[in-house]
Amino acid sequence: MRLTVIGCSGSIPGPESPASCYLLEAPHEEGDFRLVLDLGSGAFGALQRWVDPRTVDAVALSHLHADHCLDLTALYVHHRYHPRGPHPAVGVFGPPGTGARLARAYDGSEAELARQLEVHTWGAPGTDRIGPFDVAVAQVAHPVPTYAIRLTSGGRTFVYSGDTGPCDALVDLATGADALLCEASFVETGDNPPDLHLTGRQAAEHATKAGVGRLLLTHIPPWYAPDTVLAEARAAYEGPLELAEPGASYEI
Repeated sequence: MRLTVIGCSGSIPGPESPASCYLLEAPHEEGDFRLVLDLGSGAFGALQRWVDPRTVDAVALSHLHADHCLDLTALYVHHRYHPRGPHPAVGVFGPPGTGARLARAYDGSEAELARQLEVHTWGAPGTDRIGPFDVAVAQVAHPVPTYAIRLTSGGRTFVYSGDTGPCDALVDLATGADALLCEASFVETGDNPPDLHLTGRQAAEHATKAGVGRLLLTHIPPWYAPDTVLAEARAAYEGPLELAEPGASYEI
């Protein structure tokens, strides 16, 4: 599998990066399958630097906050009104209420958006396999229904935390994964509310408990210094550790 970071800024787009968006590619049939994980505010423009949006095979959403889903409205416009369109519907996998949330964001109807965005709810039949990926999800600690996502293909396993506070569900889902892309939105010295986000150290502690092979820290807001988050994480994880950066690619 190959992971490309499209956007990794936490909570809002930053000066150097859009909000959350990650491209995961794996061999499938006669080519590569392209799965977009989250498509947050500002990410659709950056996505076009890496792939033709018409070649995106599916989108998987961790949750429905704007910084993780809002640019699906741009994907809809692209597929509906492109001169070579309209494009066939793309599968969108997400929490309950995904269709209504996107319709509200676009100021349209669910039926209208369904022309190009075919919504599937996590846990429903058919959501345990997306192209070449075996999929498992677990609800994590966040104010709205939010899912960490585990994807396995070709004997390799990748886990994306979504947004979460400390929780055993993330550890259980990530156990034994080759790589964990984990949010680290808080710093240890902050006045951090519960059940919202992780610090770098907490992300590292979760990765250590899960025994993951590699930890990538993401979703750091523009108001925190990434090096501070990284330093806090180093104290609690001994494996390969990096900050996700927009445009970076990783072989999983």
